[in-house]
Amino acid sequence: MARCTAPIRGHKSASAAANCPVCRYKSRGYSRSYSYYEPTYTPNFSGSSSRGTSGRSSNYNVNKGRTKKPSWSNSGSSIYYTPTEIKTLTPARKIVEERSKKPDLRDIFLCHAWDDRKNSTKDLYDLLISKSVSVWFSEKDVPLGTSLLREIDKGLAKSKIGIVLVTPKFLERIENAGIADKELSALLATDQLVPIVHGTTYEELRDVSPLLASRSGLDSSEETLELISGKLAELVSVELVS
Repeated sequence: MARCTAPIRGHKSASAAANCPVCRYKSRGYSRSYSYYEPTYTPNFSGSSSRGTSGRSSNYNVNKGRTKKPSWSNSGSSIYYTPTEIKTLTPARKIVEERSKKPDLRDIFLCHAWDDRKNSTKDLYDLLISKSVSVWFSEKDVPLGTSLLREIDKGLAKSKIGIVLVTPKFLERIENAGIADKELSALLATDQLVPIVHGTTYEELRDVSPLLASRSGLDSSEETLELISGKLAELVSVELVS
């Protein structure tokens, strides 16, 4: 049984279609419209090839100035950073490497406003857990009937670094000297701190806590919490040599 030669030789010319044992009997208009699909690819920053949206993703990174990878980033990672982000995260990375030698530490202590524990903080917590990051989170790690301040103190001591989810509710809490303010004070005394601004701005933070605002961090108005969680996962990932 005769087979169409389009998948092998193509039908991009009249002569090619005419030489096909199947399509040469069809109308000229139909034979010209028949062509073999050849997929096209757009190169991404890692040098590999990918379909469709990778070009848009790469352009997004370029437009936002995210064209760098830090030294701790996996070679196969598709996450890119600005030079400022790398400079910001480098002190925290040094702390991670030093504290990774200690046993039984959580990767991240998650400092947040109590009012955010069911929404934005939980969203960030779930994203980090999905990336195999161990997180100290008060909603999960403070047993009933125990001292919250004491548990927070232990959580800080047993975590590599701390992140602070800065939201409008968080600003209210630290302005009123709530629990979040006490967590923050302990974190500010070290280089363990990475602020994550979400739903507010560094300008608004500066009005409440100039010291915290002086610590550059990550901003969800610039990139999604999904991407931020990916950067945090890379930040705390350390392969120990036995």
